Amino acid sequence: MLYTCQKYKCVAVITEMKLKISDRKHTHTHARTPLQKCSSPTNSITDLQHFRRCSVSIRKLKGGGGGLASIEMGEYNGADYIGINEAPSPRAHHGKKVSLLPLVFLIFYEVSGGPFGVEDSVRAAGPLIALAGFLIFPFIWSVPEALITAEMGTMFPENGGYVVWVSSALGPFWGFQQGWMKWLSGVIDNALYPVLFLDYLKSGIPALAGGLPRVVAVLALTIALTYMNYRGLTIVGWVAVVLGVFSILPFVVMGFISIPELKPERWLVVDLHNVNWNLYLNTLFWNLNYWDSISTLAGEVDNPKKTLPKALFYALILVVLGYFFPLLIGTGAVPLQRDVWADGYFSEIAKTLGGVWLTVWIQGAAAMSNMGMFVTEMSSDSFQLLGMAERGMLPEFFARRSRHGTPLVGILFSASGVLLLSWLSFQEIVAAENFLYCFGMLLEFVAFVRLRIIAPDAPRPYKIPGGTAGAILMCIPPTLLICVVLALSSLKVMIVSLVAIMLGLTLYPCLKHCENKRWLRFSVSSDLPDIHAAAHEDETLI
Repeated sequence: MLYTCQKYKCVAVITEMKLKISDRKHTHTHARTPLQKCSSPTNSITDLQHFRRCSVSIRKLKGGGGGLASIEMGEYNGADYIGINEAPSPRAHHGKKVSLLPLVFLIFYEVSGGPFGVEDSVRAAGPLIALAGFLIFPFIWSVPEALITAEMGTMFPENGGYVVWVSSALGPFWGFQQGWMKWLSGVIDNALYPVLFLDYLKSGIPALAGGLPRVVAVLALTIALTYMNYRGLTIVGWVAVVLGVFSILPFVVMGFISIPELKPERWLVVDLHNVNWNLYLNTLFWNLNYWDSISTLAGEVDNPKKTLPKALFYALILVVLGYFFPLLIGTGAVPLQRDVWADGYFSEIAKTLGGVWLTVWIQGAAAMSNMGMFVTEMSSDSFQLLGMAERGMLPEFFARRSRHGTPLVGILFSASGVLLLSWLSFQEIVAAENFLYCFGMLLEFVAFVRLRIIAPDAPRPYKIPGGTAGAILMCIPPTLLICVVLALSSLKVMIVSLVAIMLGLTLYPCLKHCENKRWLRFSVSSDLPDIHAAAHEDETLI
């Protein structure tokens, strides 16, 4: 096999795909071809470290000639992260890695956080359609998105997540657009949680309903939760476990209490002539998306090739049950009044069924749930910025880590975005983030299918069965759903979202200009393999 050293541009034949290393020397045998002369010194400890860290492209000689054939896909060795056409390269370690249980609850909070926020589905469509939606919608949207995240997240286990997927398939320009839209939709989403947190507390503390006390509360809450993110992802993970258990338990208790009051005929109420499809679909979409967000934390996960698919599977079950059974209890145990089904209505149901003590528990669980969603979303957003900087898409200062291993600059940027957007209303936030998220998901689907075509043999520790045809068929239903969600968007949301997309289209060339003028420093981490090997062979859509 013929190998090309990217730093010294020397060509070497390496026996059995292993670098021969002895003391402070690295040994490689030069190919007897006129392709290039070896300019690599062999007696320096610096160069030994280079040869251990550099990206190595695997190429084959054409028969009888001195040229190079098309690039082979690297073989998965079950241990190291090997990019497309890459040999193993060591990864940097930054503190403790996230294990399976915290990862399950991180995903749970990225996607759900409990049934708080599903009340609008009953107000929009009635009990039967609401219950059916939370059973059927996961198969149309959540399962395909989770499967794609499992395959692509194990194929590219680094903090760039979906940005790296799109960059590898479509080139860095579209990778940057993916990162911009997903980061912006994540920050918009995160701006919602301080608002919801205070909405659940204002019944007990009326001063938080508006004015200066509410502004101060939003600011204080954002700073406190931002500091938690600064202290480390493992802390965030275990906090998510505690908050998750605390948020789920009151609905288990309410379920047992409600059994004598349940009337199954209440679940069958439907009025197809009185359905707000825009509110209904946006509520379902918002409550069941963001499965791919965990991919931006893949570089912080312990053994992501095995842990990530398992965590996604367990979290999918937890999320669906966490929505369906509280809705089943709420719609079956109390008489139907669609107009009162809004944010916070579960606490009223708890008061009817169990009394004040259960109401206080539900309200506390809702508040804690919003805290959990805030810290996990901010972790995902900030590590995404770090991953983009490590890939040279953002200035180098975004890749700086705190002494706790967290992306300091990314956390500050994400927190600033939350504070700027926290004045928006709940419906405006949900609609705007859904619009941007839809565009990002379309790029993910294209990248997923494209990589199945151009890199069919690339190492995929977890691979969805069905081949390329199955991958295309799986992406059709969620793509159609995206088209419906986009078509139902209001004109105001559409205009604001399109302006945000146009900003991203202009931001990329501006950053490239800054890089060319050396006004800002950009660099690619030496710990990461080359994901654009296919691009060098004209194997992308660009």
